[in-house]
Amino acid sequence: MFDDFLLRAALAGVGLSLATGPLGSFVVWRRMAYFGDATAHAAILGVALALAFDLPIGLGTLAVALIMAVTVATLAARGWAVDTTLGVLAHAALALGLVAISFVHGVRTDLQAFLFGDILAVTKGDLAFIWGGAVLVLALLVWRWQGLLAATLNEDLAHASGVNPNRERLILTLALALVVAVALKVVGALLIAAMLIIPAAAARALSRTPEAMAGLAVVIGAVASLAGLAMSLWQDTPAGPSIVVAAAGIFVLAAGFGRMLRR
Repeated sequence: MFDDFLLRAALAGVGLSLATGPLGSFVVWRRMAYFGDATAHAAILGVALALAFDLPIGLGTLAVALIMAVTVATLAARGWAVDTTLGVLAHAALALGLVAISFVHGVRTDLQAFLFGDILAVTKGDLAFIWGGAVLVLALLVWRWQGLLAATLNEDLAHASGVNPNRERLILTLALALVVAVALKVVGALLIAAMLIIPAAAARALSRTPEAMAGLAVVIGAVASLAGLAMSLWQDTPAGPSIVVAAAGIFVLAAGFGRMLRR
């Protein structure tokens, strides 16, 4: 039984990396770190709604994350200050979710598991949801790769090439919302943005092409997941934060090695 739950945790971490690697690369290129953080915070409100209406947690978090992502994208397109809008919505959604959970009677839940993740408690159903969502996000990014890349590099050039930057931004937004719903069980709402940004940032220091960066970010995320689980098993530390600590350590090594290569 010990080997079984540890294997599920490892598979969950690797599956999540399949989505966070390429998507995190776009988050880094587009400087959307705060956007990912806001969407992740809103997932707590989705947990509260799912508990209140007796729905699957994944469905509730996905619905609220989608609403948050589309709302922010719409307001940004209308000229609202993105950083201020994200700050207001992110903290309001997180606080509202925490308050709403306290009003749900007859439900006993561990908030820490949703805030920081509980990868060691991943079930076979959770594993299917994680891998299904990750494969869906990966397929979506592969399908729209050239359009997303063109819209990221230069929106005017994308328009000239027949690419609609607003459509590509919406696709990226939907993919981000799906990743938030998938990652909530693994690393929690407060650490999702870290798993999107840190592996991609580490890969950026060692890559020369966008495709290489996305692929290397997947590998780094998977290695960080396995290393974090090993650290948690060895030192009895929280699994989710341990995975992020491992990713941060890899980032430091990659940044130093990348500087050496440039010299």
